[in-house]
Amino acid sequence: MAAVVVMGTQWGDEGKGKIVDYLAQQAETVVRYQGGSNAGHTVAVNGEEYKLRLLPSGILYKGTHNVIANGVVVDPEVMLQEMDAMEKRGIDVSGIRLSNRAHVVMPYHRLMDGLGEEARGAGKIGTTKRGIGPCYADKYDRIGIRAEDLVSPEVLKEKLTTVLKLKNDLLTKI
Repeated sequence: MAAVVVMGTQWGDEGKGKIVDYLAQQAETVVRYQGGSNAGHTVAVNGEEYKLRLLPSGILYKGTHNVIANGVVVDPEVMLQEMDAMEKRGIDVSGIRLSNRAHVVMPYHRLMDGLGEEARGAGKIGTTKRGIGPCYADKYDRIGIRAEDLVSPEVLKEKLTTVLKLKNDLLTKI
């Protein structure tokens, strides 16, 4: 069982998406293993152009399994919009699998991202303000919300109680 891994140096537009799309044409499974819904990539299949931000490009090829793994930070709103857009174009999205361990971009992540960028002043880093960095920070700080938490109201409430106190303290005291 052979596997091909496409890695970038995290410098943005490196062409990873186009390479993955080329390889996805013959792949059984395409796994997105890191990143978030930032700029994304555009691919052309059968003369049609598709813009993908979260979904693996294997979604464009019938019979390919598509996995969004636990290293990806997922904005549910963006994911659902992208899935709806694909369905409207006749693309079957029923085969997408989302890791229950993937971390979820929450509204406060976008807020923190924008405020952090604004606070940098002239030293801005050019964030997309989509909350990706703050979501990863929460993941590494072990206070993040995972996909599995969204289907367990008791766990979600407990985790949100903790994390929202921390975020509110940051926003009001700092």
